[in-house]
Amino acid sequence: MLLLVVWIAVVVLSLVVLGALVHGVVGALQRLGRELQAAEREVRPLLEQAQAAGARAAALPSIEQRRTEG
Repeated sequence: MLLLVVWIAVVVLSLVVLGALVHGVVGALQRLGRELQAAEREVRPLLEQAQAAGARAAALPSIEQRRTEG
């Protein structure tokens, strides 16, 4: 009888520990998602500026074209 009580206690304690671990991992994943969204919001203007600069640079004539024209 005592052995059964010990095994039940071990199982319950194991479930509590696993529940705490799962809770911690889920919380960390949610926090990571929020931080990634915040980082994306902060970086988006820089990305747009870089893309605009790249588009302007692509629209300019190349050095070889300028040499042949001038």
